[in-house]
Amino acid sequence: MTSDTDERAEQPAAVPILGRGPSSWQKRRARKEGLSLARSARRALHRHGHRLSKATRDEIAEVTTELETAARKEDHDATCAAMVKLDDLEHRHLAFAKKSASREYANSIGMAVLVALLLRAFVVEAFKIPTGSMIPTLEVGDYIFVNKFIYGLRIPFTKIKFFEWRKPKRGEVIVFIYPSDPDKDFIKRIVAVEGDRVEVRKDVLYINGHEVPHEELDGLRPYQDLVDERTGQWDEKFAHAVREEVNGNSYITIHEPHPSYQGDFPRDGSSSYTVPPDSVFVLGDNRNNSHDSRFWGPVPLENIKGKAMVVWWSSGSPAGVRWDRLGHLVE
Repeated sequence: MTSDTDERAEQPAAVPILGRGPSSWQKRRARKEGLSLARSARRALHRHGHRLSKATRDEIAEVTTELETAARKEDHDATCAAMVKLDDLEHRHLAFAKKSASREYANSIGMAVLVALLLRAFVVEAFKIPTGSMIPTLEVGDYIFVNKFIYGLRIPFTKIKFFEWRKPKRGEVIVFIYPSDPDKDFIKRIVAVEGDRVEVRKDVLYINGHEVPHEELDGLRPYQDLVDERTGQWDEKFAHAVREEVNGNSYITIHEPHPSYQGDFPRDGSSSYTVPPDSVFVLGDNRNNSHDSRFWGPVPLENIKGKAMVVWWSSGSPAGVRWDRLGHLVE
């Protein structure tokens, strides 16, 4: 009569079933998670070890080393076992450290949001171009960054400036609060500053009695403009292109061949208009399709938000995304 022990000894060894072992992907994942858990435990010990007893610190350090060794040797079973042990130790002795980590993440996110808000308030802000009044410099659907720091620091949501580095210059493209409606922002080009005498006759700009240097470029140029914002209807138009130069800034303006309004200014028959103190006179580069200072007067300096810098995204018209405009400097 044989014993139970002898019967078990006579049984053949179990044959591994194909597919039951961990896959290579599972091994890699366990190794990665094990090393990550070990790093987390060592950071927690470094920051909060003084709050634990020496025996507890030694135990956690020993299991952490055990986990790192198993993971580096790619011993899957030992790695998983060490992860379970270390996770249990952290849960029992370092739960407060995990709460501190959550607070640290929350503080980091809060600080990032605060920095973003400060940058938006004082340094750079993003704007979208909704109309074609600045074509070809800026097209409908261009997204631009505006330098709010260049002219000085303004208290957010007010027109009060507590630092002023310099005043806006002729030729610069600016974003400003529309004088007739403080809830709207406009973007135009400065062509004259305080004390300048302005005149526009037959699409030619005069500053202080002198014709602004300009060169008419050959032929009519096609361009796409949004004619109805409600329906999203676009239309192809044609215009003459003229290169102007103001205060050393060279840029292109466009003029329709047969506009309904030619844009002569002043419209009251006087010879010129003098820009008042602390103000600028602005025009759109799309001269026959721009609602600007010729209609509602000058822009007070306190209304200016900043100087247009660069196009960071552009989409619209039948072309969709306009990749060639990305990074386009606003000049």
